[in-house]
Amino acid sequence: MTDTDVPVRPVKKGLTRTQKRSLSRGIQYAVFVAAVIAFAVTADWGQLQNQFAQLDIARRMFPDVITLALENTVLYTVSGFVVGLALGMLLALMRLSSVGPYRWLAGVYIEIFRGLPALLIFIFIGVAVPLAFPGTEIIGGTYGKVALALGLVAAAYMAETIRAGIQAVPRGQMEAARSLGFSPARAMVSIIVPQAFRIILPPLTNELVLLFKDSSLVLFLGVTLEERELSKYGRDLASTTANSTPILVAGLCYLLVTIPLGFLVRRMEAKAQEAVK
Repeated sequence: MTDTDVPVRPVKKGLTRTQKRSLSRGIQYAVFVAAVIAFAVTADWGQLQNQFAQLDIARRMFPDVITLALENTVLYTVSGFVVGLALGMLLALMRLSSVGPYRWLAGVYIEIFRGLPALLIFIFIGVAVPLAFPGTEIIGGTYGKVALALGLVAAAYMAETIRAGIQAVPRGQMEAARSLGFSPARAMVSIIVPQAFRIILPPLTNELVLLFKDSSLVLFLGVTLEERELSKYGRDLASTTANSTPILVAGLCYLLVTIPLGFLVRRMEAKAQEAVK
């Protein structure tokens, strides 16, 4: 047999893995562009503009939408976050306690308040508490009720986040603190907790974003005109003007806060990953 008689294997033709990924990405972009074009062509833009983009109505909302509604929303959120953080820290330490009843109580609280919708907590604070304790008033009026309701909801989630952060701190840190003469409580407060908070700062900031949106449930507590937050303010004006422009403006005000906070969370997560590397 000569060299010319050696059979030649056919070369397999096909797309490489890189080419397949590029093709898949191109198809996804094409589908997205087609969906956008279909929406742009079929939507009744004139009707949408009449219902959601009346500039004269939007102008009348300022400055109250910022100085009243947005300010109240931020105040409700921050106060609820502070209450939730304090209660969440207590629950996290109870979960890590060597005392059995503390762990049991914290576990029951976390499971109940993580399972209940936030709406039910607001209704409970606004209706059940006055019925159970007639004649008593929560400190701060509506602001105190909102802070308590948001704090009760947030504490259940923050407690697990804080507990995970504390457990993520190497055990050697506690042993080193104890060898230096620190008591367990002082070592926890001075050494462990600060390190844990550096770990859990991104998820805590994300919890702040969620609380900012949950503050819209304040309307179920019954608020005065001066206590309205963004959702209530936009809804009332939408009913008065028979137009949905106020709701759109309120939504944009939410994004004015949540988008920068979301960007901050991503930056902190990126820095945390770089620190690990």
